[in-house]
Amino acid sequence: MKILDPVVNLWPKTLMRGSMQENSSAVADAYLAWWKLAGVDEAVAEEPVNWSRPAVAKLSAPAKTPTAPQRPQSFEAFLAWLAQDSQQPERRWPGLPILPTGPTAAPLMIITDMPDPADVASGTLFADGAGKLFDAMLRAMGLGRADVHLASLFLSRPPGGMVDAADLSTAAARMSTHVMLAAPKNLLLLGDRTVRALLQAGSTNGENSLQNFNHDGGTVPAFATFHPRLLMRQPAAKAECWRTMQSLIEEMKK
Repeated sequence: MKILDPVVNLWPKTLMRGSMQENSSAVADAYLAWWKLAGVDEAVAEEPVNWSRPAVAKLSAPAKTPTAPQRPQSFEAFLAWLAQDSQQPERRWPGLPILPTGPTAAPLMIITDMPDPADVASGTLFADGAGKLFDAMLRAMGLGRADVHLASLFLSRPPGGMVDAADLSTAAARMSTHVMLAAPKNLLLLGDRTVRALLQAGSTNGENSLQNFNHDGGTVPAFATFHPRLLMRQPAAKAECWRTMQSLIEEMKK
């Protein structure tokens, strides 16, 4: 360590004053020994040092932000990721996950918000009375469950059926990858929560029900309508639902 200390430069004159003149050599040795214990090994340096200035703490390099894991690049890998990844929000909830079913490149992919209690018990979506109405909707379009790709935003049901905004955002981003890998020709979104999560400004009925859903690989025509559970409670909404389905049927014919 080097130091430029005006006290060191002046110490011979200072030490010669008063009683220190009698033993200047011993005092000088003690003075230099003190600096040596402090770590100073030279009395001069190119730049002066202000030893009364507080030491400046060295800033450590910022920690590297962990790289987000790559999402699967095939539908088969995506299904395995849904079933096995411990970071999925559903891992915090009771019940086994209900994975998507149906072919890829299907004429229609249907997305609901989450399993109903009866779905959780049976391990399949649309298992109860709402399921009977759902099957009737498919028949009206000339389809069966084996013809469509069926999925839900959430693979299982949280307590009370309530999800927070962060989990909804996670599920929406996950669905964007899902749609890209499943590659359907058209989408049908069931229920207000599904529509709000996946479309920026969605409508569940009427002429405004057709929009384009932006996924990780492009866009796909998307139709939105009421969930069968709501149609069972409010039969008057079936007329609006039927108009949306007619528009969807016309789109699938193209």
